[in-house]
Amino acid sequence: MARKTVRNNITSPELWDKVSEDNKSLVNDFIEYLKSTGKAETTVPAYFNDLQIFMIWNLQFNSNKFFVDLNKRDIMKFQNHMLNTWNLGSNRIRRLKSTLSSLSNFIESMLDDVYENYRNIINKVPSPVKQEVREKTVLEDEQVDILLNYLVENKKYQQACAVALAVSSGVRKSEILRFKVDYFKDENIIYNALYKTNEKIKTKGRGKGKFINKYVIVSKFKPYLDLWMKEREELGIINEELFVSKNNDGIWEVMKVSTLDSWAENFCKILNIDWYWHSNRHYFTTSLCKCNIPSSVIKDIVGWENIAMVDTYNDTEVDDELGKYFDADGIKKVEQKSINDIK
Repeated sequence: MARKTVRNNITSPELWDKVSEDNKSLVNDFIEYLKSTGKAETTVPAYFNDLQIFMIWNLQFNSNKFFVDLNKRDIMKFQNHMLNTWNLGSNRIRRLKSTLSSLSNFIESMLDDVYENYRNIINKVPSPVKQEVREKTVLEDEQVDILLNYLVENKKYQQACAVALAVSSGVRKSEILRFKVDYFKDENIIYNALYKTNEKIKTKGRGKGKFINKYVIVSKFKPYLDLWMKEREELGIINEELFVSKNNDGIWEVMKVSTLDSWAENFCKILNIDWYWHSNRHYFTTSLCKCNIPSSVIKDIVGWENIAMVDTYNDTEVDDELGKYFDADGIKKVEQKSINDIK
């Protein structure tokens, strides 16, 4: 089964049309401001969607009140509606309130000549206690092998290649679609073990994001890459992007994230677990940790700025970790393995 996310059909073009012109104008001004300050292209639509949700709630349950005139009681009502009517998790509620707070900060700092007495009140209403609403999936080696074997047996070579890339590099879902065919030439292999992209890839970060080189374990990835490259040649695909799909005109183009999402839903059914792309980031980190590769090296391979992220993504059980260092004779000498030892 797929990861369970509460989804509500809250917004619609028809309802958005009924939102007061003052509120729509305020939202549009804020969105233009975000674009002008270099917010990531994927971030701006998320802000707009959150604000649509609030403004439509405000339309239906709060008399279409002008945002600037809201009081703490209004925010409390909205939070209660999110919690008890929409059944949103604490993280989602905090995210929506954070967007409202950002809009409030925009009004306070950029529109102070128009609304000189306005003050941000969003965070005056305490948010619900933060709770884990999803159970994390810890992938086992056997599950990864079953999925890859199934895809190959059913000639789903592009899907197998995408999964292999994820488990061999720990890249995020959005980053998968930024890989190009040229990244996987023999001259891009370092230490006979890792593909190093010959150009930096856009990844998550402040503003427009940051650009870093990515590393992929050759031994785990290349068998599935070869299968997909052979099929690409047979299909006559000449795109520079590694992962592609046909558009309505029958032309191959870079794949959309929605296609990866649909694959994930199918992978859940194949394995009968909550499979999602980010679980492979945990799997990759855990695999490196099991080989006793130093955290500082793992940090650099994955592309983190903070070494503490290694512990966050390492899913090794405490007992398994202790077993590396202790046996019947006491303390063991731990042998550090190489990238090529990763199963």
